[in-house]
Amino acid sequence: MHSSEKTGLIQRKNDLFGVDFHDFIEKQEQATMFELASHFGLSIGEVRNLKKHYRRQ
Repeated sequence: MHSSEKTGLIQRKNDLFGVDFHDFIEKQEQATMFELASHFGLSIGEVRNLKKHYRRQ
């Protein structure tokens, strides 16, 4: 397996709902749930689930 393929696999493991979790953490402190849902293409319920997941970490 090439290193670029390995990097892609590692990056995908950090995604939840197809969202880069680190990007979500940075934006969730400043944006409303509706803004987050619009930005990441998620429903409000999925944003809630991501926030719950973040609190457990």
